[in-house]
Amino acid sequence: MGLLLPLVLCALAVGSGATSPPLPVFNPSPLLSRGCNDSDVLSFANFALGDINRDRKDGYVLSLNRVSDVREHRQDGPAALYYLTLDVIETDCHVLSRKSWKDCKGRALFHSVYGQCKALFYMHKTARILHTLSYNCTLRPVSKRSILRTCPDCPVLGGSVSRDFSDPSVLETATESLAKYNSESTSKQYSLVKITMVSRQWVGGPSYSVEYLIKEAPCTKSQASSCTHQSPDSEAVGLCKGSLIKSSRVKPVSVTCDFFKSQAPTPGGENSAVNLGPVQLPKVEDSQQKKSAPTDAPATAVPKGSVQYLPDLGDEKPQGSQESVPVEAFPVHLDLTRNPQGEPVDISFLFMGPEKETVLVLPFPSKEQRSAECPGPAQEDNPLLLPP
Repeated sequence: MGLLLPLVLCALAVGSGATSPPLPVFNPSPLLSRGCNDSDVLSFANFALGDINRDRKDGYVLSLNRVSDVREHRQDGPAALYYLTLDVIETDCHVLSRKSWKDCKGRALFHSVYGQCKALFYMHKTARILHTLSYNCTLRPVSKRSILRTCPDCPVLGGSVSRDFSDPSVLETATESLAKYNSESTSKQYSLVKITMVSRQWVGGPSYSVEYLIKEAPCTKSQASSCTHQSPDSEAVGLCKGSLIKSSRVKPVSVTCDFFKSQAPTPGGENSAVNLGPVQLPKVEDSQQKKSAPTDAPATAVPKGSVQYLPDLGDEKPQGSQESVPVEAFPVHLDLTRNPQGEPVDISFLFMGPEKETVLVLPFPSKEQRSAECPGPAQEDNPLLLPP
């Protein structure tokens, strides 16, 4: 009997331990909230937008209106991955000009195109690497209906987003304005590459304003009569803005052209590092520092992404529909993974050593998970230019 009691107590203890529920495990989100107006966040946003603009071959340079959201995911060592949501507005500079968005002018409200970009931005303090891994942007023109309510006589944007330049008057405006420019040129002649933007207005008659890319013609003005060869491989060298008013008596034509800087890299020149993705800098201040950055980083390290243009939100309502159709205003998705635990992404190309380097990427946070200190203040706080 003396041995029975201890055995019974041991059996009860083992049984109790086997049936007790496991203690809950608390797994906090590795994404840290950051302030959208923090100086380093604004620097990273500036770098990311510079990478996006340099990666594009078509469209206009995007400017930063505000940081809408930011999350920080600290990695092993002195590195972090930032999940940036940026509200952007198109400028009047074509991306082929390779100008910084800070050196470009904004457009009038009735010509504005705005939108949102999501970007994954990598920062490594020790290696001083700043690099945009991936991005996606969605853009729309500002609502025509909203503009016409307050300004019925304002020009309306047509063609920038829909890419519809089928109106013969659009081509007429481009060709006649370019002919005017060529007639006033002393030597070089230029030909039309593509129309990039159109607006229409009534000014004593139908008025058209167009923007278009031009390339250098193979012959000078003195050779025009005997020149028949056209070079299909020549690149666009500038952006022209032309206008034409079609009235019953006269057709006033105006034109101005802005020429791009040479895209050919020169040793030590300002364009020598323009296409490099990773940049090793001693200090994070402004994307213009990239021009003087070392150029020994791998040239293949460019961001991967796309920019999609959608029509005016008012144009997406089906004709004859009396009910509003729910439409996601800016469907910007950047999910490199849907695994809540994350997926490793190889970033060895950012480093000079032979070791394999990876970064852990999580699903991009949703709008409902926005940081409490976001969005930041907007450069243009007009509600018509701010994504919801």
